[in-house]
Amino acid sequence: MPSFTFARGNALKLLSAPLYAFGRVASLFVQRRDSLWVFACGSGLGEGALELYRFAREADPSLRLVWLARNRDELAEARRSGLTATLRSSWRGFRLTLRAQVIVVTHGLGDANRFGTHGAFILQLWHGIPLKKIQLDSPATFRGAMPSVVRALYRRSASAISLVPAASETAARRLRSAFGLPDARVVVTGDPRDDAVFGDASTARELLAKSIGAFDSDDRIILFAPTWRDGDADPVVPRSDEWRDLGEFLNASSSVLVVRPHPHSVGDYGSGPEHSPRIRILPASDQSDINPVLPAVDVLVTDYSSIAFDFSLLGRPIAFLAPDVESYTATRGLYEPFPEFSGGSEISTWAELRTLLANTAALDQLAAHAVHLAATHHEYRDGRNTERVYEELRTRLGEQP
Repeated sequence: MPSFTFARGNALKLLSAPLYAFGRVASLFVQRRDSLWVFACGSGLGEGALELYRFAREADPSLRLVWLARNRDELAEARRSGLTATLRSSWRGFRLTLRAQVIVVTHGLGDANRFGTHGAFILQLWHGIPLKKIQLDSPATFRGAMPSVVRALYRRSASAISLVPAASETAARRLRSAFGLPDARVVVTGDPRDDAVFGDASTARELLAKSIGAFDSDDRIILFAPTWRDGDADPVVPRSDEWRDLGEFLNASSSVLVVRPHPHSVGDYGSGPEHSPRIRILPASDQSDINPVLPAVDVLVTDYSSIAFDFSLLGRPIAFLAPDVESYTATRGLYEPFPEFSGGSEISTWAELRTLLANTAALDQLAAHAVHLAATHHEYRDGRNTERVYEELRTRLGEQP
């Protein structure tokens, strides 16, 4: 059973109506503190929220910064990393959210304690440039009971967002539409989560090895990172014979295939390593934020995931393994035709992928298309996105950057 679907999430929102009401009333009696900022990320410790936490801590030591953890494992990880942290679902997590001047999230208000957000300055660091339609733009968002009521709740929640940074004007248009926000609240600063993509390759390979085990220094790293299909099974989980053929190819080409299932994906990739030691699994529980690992990757294989936009900054080949383009486009919707996103290079089988990965000229073309994606979807490529977001935030709060 999938760990999360829109229908299940929407049902929980409806059932939580009394708690939303309690939080709204409580906000009338609790004054927010200018120096208190809370940070949270729906996928764990990382992404733009962590980048901004660290930058703000260095830029202004007088700020009180608190990370709101989803569970005790993340809480322990945050504290080991030197962050002040508490559980978002605890009474203290609610009080801190209720008192914070600034709430930083990456997925939705539920990243923090959603019942204490009313009246705060909400900085939404969305987790990637949207290709698939999101929020108000996607019919998939409102699956389940009472879709019209759920849509109204989403619109009301989105209207509370104070600022959304964007990687480019193209991304900004999509985010304005998705959240129903005026132009002034979505600003092109670059995405803080992408600063990690410009990290050192050797450091990234060491980080990757901690999660998947050691590999040779000259091994080619191929990362397979499919997107989420809202409870539907991943259509490209390899069969036993495909795993075996992949293992033979990896041996012959001195490559390592790193499989990164989406945290909510439905599909068992666990048998891959049984067919070859060159097939490794990198679950989100071991590496919640994938971007710091990307400098270690030589080739990315994905489908509709925004990881392609992040990885494009490196100018390396991106292969698009997407056998369900028509059905996915029809049910989820895309902001641009898939052939434009993929450069018309999409494939549908593992056999086609093996042929592609063995063709140097084809890989060069895929790398050229990655450069094109970066040029058209990233305004800034200097590793200073977090700094620009911080300065914009302080300006919006009426302070000198």
